[in-house]
Amino acid sequence: MSNVAIVTGGTRGIGAAISKGLKDAGYTVAATYAGNTEKAEAFKAETGIHVYKWDVADAAACQEGVTQVVSDLGAVEVLVNNAGITRDGWFHKMDYEQWSAVIRTNLDSMFTMTRPVIDGMRERGHGRIVNISSINGQKGQLGQTNYSAAKAGVIGFTKALASENARKGITVNAICPGYIDTDMVAAVPEKVLEGIIAGIPVGRLGQAEEIAAAVAYLASKQAAFMTGAVLTINGGQYYANG
Repeated sequence: MSNVAIVTGGTRGIGAAISKGLKDAGYTVAATYAGNTEKAEAFKAETGIHVYKWDVADAAACQEGVTQVVSDLGAVEVLVNNAGITRDGWFHKMDYEQWSAVIRTNLDSMFTMTRPVIDGMRERGHGRIVNISSINGQKGQLGQTNYSAAKAGVIGFTKALASENARKGITVNAICPGYIDTDMVAAVPEKVLEGIIAGIPVGRLGQAEEIAAAVAYLASKQAAFMTGAVLTINGGQYYANG
């Protein structure tokens, strides 16, 4: 096996922690990004992790990008579908672009990124796919009908794909993080953040490294019997069966 992992949205926040965690676990990591080349190059210089720029909402760009990764690094053994955006707003004020942008990036990317790697995984009889959903895909969230719908769709995608590919040695699992201490959460107004933390039984935000550790486990050979699972990592804020 080539030990190559692709992490979408892999240069910042939770994605950066996942990229680093998989590298520490012995994988050759390709971290994708869509926007800030300067920060991505700084991440590459700091970590030695390969970075690639493409839009996960663009099917052709994903096919070309995966082809380039395979050419540069080898066959993809692990795919972590982590990239995501928000375009928050009350539904009755939301326009179609706010809706569509989130669906394309957060849900359509399950197809555009997984389709280019699934045939190779099936042929080799091995693969690990980890999809990053959200607590808000489980319980819903005010002002996030688009995001909640997309992340709920990720869970359904995970379970169906797991069933289709289990006999081919491919596991497909999802992780639903709660509120994690990232730049995005840090930008929330202080009083709002205090209210969020007050609703988390463990009394703190999660750490990106805690999500990364779960991804590393799901990517490992020890997780070969776990597929179609939804791991809820939210400090006890919300309980669900997935």
